[in-house]
Amino acid sequence: MPQRDPYEVLGVSREASQEEIRKAYLKLAHKYHPDKTGGDKQAEEKLKEINAAYDILKNPEKRAKYDRFGTADGQPFTGGFEGFGGFGGGESPFDDFFDMLFGKGGRRGGAPRPQQGNDLELRLNVSLKEAAAGVKKTVRFSRMENCDECRGTGAAAGSRPEACSQCQGTGQVRVAHGFFSVSRTCPRCGGAGSVIGKPCRRCSGKARVKVSREISVDVPAGVDTGSRLRIQGEGEPGLNGGPRGDLYIYMEVAPHPVFRREGANIYCEAPITITQAALGAAIRVPTLEGEAELRIPAGTQSGTNLRLRGHGLPDLRGYQHGDQIVRVVIETPSKISRRQRELLEELEALSNPKNYPQQAAFNEKTRQYS
Repeated sequence: MPQRDPYEVLGVSREASQEEIRKAYLKLAHKYHPDKTGGDKQAEEKLKEINAAYDILKNPEKRAKYDRFGTADGQPFTGGFEGFGGFGGGESPFDDFFDMLFGKGGRRGGAPRPQQGNDLELRLNVSLKEAAAGVKKTVRFSRMENCDECRGTGAAAGSRPEACSQCQGTGQVRVAHGFFSVSRTCPRCGGAGSVIGKPCRRCSGKARVKVSREISVDVPAGVDTGSRLRIQGEGEPGLNGGPRGDLYIYMEVAPHPVFRREGANIYCEAPITITQAALGAAIRVPTLEGEAELRIPAGTQSGTNLRLRGHGLPDLRGYQHGDQIVRVVIETPSKISRRQRELLEELEALSNPKNYPQQAAFNEKTRQYS
């Protein structure tokens, strides 16, 4: 059956550039790929036609012949397609398609690529004081290492891995899918390209063993729960000569019995007496560095927040330093002597309602809504 004009098949003009033709092909090949169409027979035939058209137009010599004679080789344009290797020894039109899927230079066979080793994660607990000042900690963890007995080959002493007979040492095998084929990881060697006939006794041929590791870590000042430290190169070794992975340490800052943290600021409560609140005073309060003096202004109300600047935590980026917020709470004595009672009664008798504006405002609202 006569085939359509390849320019019409790809939807391009006769003046289209090679790049325009290539882009048109990639778009159509992606649209009618079996993974997209679920193996639809009509889509399969359409893809055959697209590939046959592109096989002519991607080749400047074939394209010139077609433009001049209406065929690429002096024979009727049949649009035949035989899969990879079915184009007279030339490139398959799928080369451009796989470049699109896997990138230029994407691996389709050959020696196994180097792969970076696995990253590791662990959690490290620190106190609030340690988080505020920074601290050096020793962390212990386990990771896989290349077996020192077989030097990471997996083979027993005096032997060595042999090339896999199924993939011929490439780590890849060709698998047919309808009218074309693709590369897959070799099921026999798992992509390594080699198999072990006589495995190492220590690692049982796995080439790796689990070992314990201990390192010292500098925890910077200002860390919080969820902060992450990256220790480069302390993960597991790579495959096929690839680099090591990294170690990620996630911080856990333990709750403090006195302080509550919000960002770089810390909060606490301090009880004061009625006379300290009324007359004013200087009291000592705890901080993360020790004790500090806090001035209580005369007439301070219960629940007032007073600030100690710079006594919080540093910002991890080093831009600022948090404060300590002290909430003062007036503590009423639970037991008093006879003399204290007399003095308080005398004080109450001398009290002026103007000295208690909150009580006066409350009484006024009560009268308005009663």
